[in-house]
Amino acid sequence: MVKDPVCGMMVKEDEAIAKSEYKGKAYYFCSNHCKMEFDKNPEKYVRDEMGHGHHEHRNHGCC
Repeated sequence: MVKDPVCGMMVKEDEAIAKSEYKGKAYYFCSNHCKMEFDKNPEKYVRDEMGHGHHEHRNHGCC
């Protein structure tokens, strides 16, 4: 399982609703909404994954 980089939900790679690739790495999402947010600004979420930057956890209905 991997963590959806937008909302933090754990997702099974083979059951993910959506997937994006960024800088050669695959990212999996619980919803198309999370994928769209990631695709708008992937660097925002990649930085968070590495322990840098900050994003708000919003209740956007995906989880």
